[in-house]
Amino acid sequence: MLRLKSPGHNRLFQTGILEATFGGGEANVAVSLAQFGMEARFLTALPDNDIGQACLRELRGFGVDVSGIIFVKGGRMGIYFLEAGANQRPSKVIYDREHSVIADLPPGSINFEKALAGCGWLHITGITPAISASAAELALEAVKTAKKLNMTVSCDLNYRKNLWKYGKSAQEVMSELTGYADVIIANEEDCQKSLGISADVSVESGELCVEAYESIASQVMARYPQVKYIAITMRESKSADHNDWSACLFGRESMYVSKKYRITDIVDRVGGGDSFAAGLIYGLNTYAEPREALEFAVAASGLKHSINGDYNRVSVAEVEKLMKGDGSGRVQR
Repeated sequence: MLRLKSPGHNRLFQTGILEATFGGGEANVAVSLAQFGMEARFLTALPDNDIGQACLRELRGFGVDVSGIIFVKGGRMGIYFLEAGANQRPSKVIYDREHSVIADLPPGSINFEKALAGCGWLHITGITPAISASAAELALEAVKTAKKLNMTVSCDLNYRKNLWKYGKSAQEVMSELTGYADVIIANEEDCQKSLGISADVSVESGELCVEAYESIASQVMARYPQVKYIAITMRESKSADHNDWSACLFGRESMYVSKKYRITDIVDRVGGGDSFAAGLIYGLNTYAEPREALEFAVAASGLKHSINGDYNRVSVAEVEKLMKGDGSGRVQR
């Protein structure tokens, strides 16, 4: 997507200036993985114009394989407008994604067997199938092909209430899509809204209950026997500037709770969940113990809150340093 943000903590159009960058769920994950030294390929459709080409160049500049991107003449790129909150004023996102090229791309437009050739892991979010009925069909084609190719599939449920407008509910679509996932990433609201799995917990409360998350995880695993892991992020929102950040990872016979990071003076929290997803994918492919994968994911996403833009511009060494306890922020010389 094209991201248009008001400068600093200004309200939208307060100054008549918007900062233009790129971002979006799966793209953010691809960039993070490339930053971590993994091979990452991004599949999407872009408009065949200067904006689409600028996006392509940026992704390529991060080392992302863009060979699977389709260009469409006469189309437009999806946009989201962002107003960063402060103190008790929350951040605000406005989507403008209807009739973007990816929203209007018909099912069957991507040869997924060819596009996924040589890949071992597919990551998808609940944002893509929320855009349109055809995007939901493409997402389903992707996960079905990935399983046919014996790939691991991770799905970040990523419920976005302002996107589900085309007639099908999130539960209808995501319940089927989740049936192909090996790893699920979510928060408590995602599980309730996307899968209809509930527990006595509210995303707005700012308070955590690990027992409730354990109940959610057990319900997900009972419904989807192919799922190996479910990660639930835990954000304690004290204000727009101050969050406590941690996560749980549940396996079939294991449960891990990460270290908690107190994040004050947040620079930009958008993309925090995507940076967690990328960190978890890297960790599960790198470390011997799932606990280490979880700690890497939480540390990586904690660092993202200090970086402007959607992308997490950090290295493995920086994340591992924070994992080992160096969070002082002292100048490095």
